[in-house]
Amino acid sequence: MTSVLSAARARELVARFGETSVLIVGDVMLDHFVVGRVSRISPEAPVPVVEFDHDEYKVGGAGNVATNVRALGGLVDLVALTGEDGDAGVLRAQLSACHIGCDGLLADPTRRTTTKQRIVTTRNQHVARVDYENDADAGPDVERALIVCVEGHLQRAKVVVVSDYLKGVVTRGLTATIVQQARTRNVPVLIDPKIPHIDYYVGATLITPNNHEAEVATHIRIRTDEDARRAGHVFMERARCLGVLITRGEHGMSLVDPSGDLHFPAVAREVADVTGAGDTVIAALALSLAAGATHAEAAHLANHAAAIVVGHFGAATVTPEELLSTF
Repeated sequence: MTSVLSAARARELVARFGETSVLIVGDVMLDHFVVGRVSRISPEAPVPVVEFDHDEYKVGGAGNVATNVRALGGLVDLVALTGEDGDAGVLRAQLSACHIGCDGLLADPTRRTTTKQRIVTTRNQHVARVDYENDADAGPDVERALIVCVEGHLQRAKVVVVSDYLKGVVTRGLTATIVQQARTRNVPVLIDPKIPHIDYYVGATLITPNNHEAEVATHIRIRTDEDARRAGHVFMERARCLGVLITRGEHGMSLVDPSGDLHFPAVAREVADVTGAGDTVIAALALSLAAGATHAEAAHLANHAAAIVVGHFGAATVTPEELLSTF
C-alpha cells in the first residue's frame, strides 16, 4: 500500500506524545521470573533441575500497556485491581519505578494479585509457568469503586484504553460507563479485547483483536487481506463499534472503519518474541490518536512500533527515538 504517513508527519505526531494523558483501565498483573541454570535432569522425574540464580519482576497485562505509554513519552493514569498481598506491593514498586502512579490501583481483599510465575533458564528457555489468580468479575461494591475511580481520572484523559484479560476488572457496567462518559467528552475509547466480552464493547472507537480472536468472533478464516477485510466488517457489526484493527503478526495489520479499509504489511526485519506486542500496538495507537492522528495514521505508527518490539525477547517497550528511526 502507499504510505499514509510521511516521516515529517510522524515526527509531528510523536512530538506531541509528551502532551498526552492516557487513561488505562483493565487487568494488571505481575510477571515473576525465577531465573536459573539447567545442567541435569531430576532423578525423581524426567524434568530439568533449575539451579536458582535470581528473581526478576515486570509489570504485565494493563500494566504493560502503561509502561509502553510511558516509554513513548505519554502520561498515564492506571485503574485496576490488586489483592491485599505481598505481590501487590511488588507490583506497586515496579509501577513506581516506571513513573506510573498507583492511586488508581484498588485493593480487593477477596482476591489475590494476578501473578504469572515463570521458571526460565539464563538462556531464555521457559521451563514452567504457575498462575496465581482469581478471575471472577469484580463484585458490585468493587465495580462501583472502579467506576468512581474511572470518573475521577477521565477528567484529564485524552484517550482511554481498556485492556481486557478476563481477570475480573472489565465488567459490562464499567465498560458501558467508560464508553458513555468518554463520548460526552469526545474522548476515543480503544479496547484490546477478549471475545467472551465482545458484547461489552458497544460504542468503542477502535477494537484491536488479533488474528485468532477475529476468526473466533466472526467464524471467518483469515488467510488473505480480503479475508481480513471481510472479518473486520463482520467484527465491527457484531461488536457495534466504530472501527477494528486486526493485528496479524507477520502479515501486518488490517484496519476497517467508516473511512475505508487499509492493510499495513509487516515491517519487522527479524522476529525474536511477539510477547506483549499487542500492548505496544494499543499504546502507540492511543498516543497517536490523542496527538491528532487519523485512524490510518495511528495504525501506521503502531505497525512500526510493533516491528521494533518483536525484535526483543520478552515484553519490551519502544522509545520515540526508536519509533522515528523506522521512517
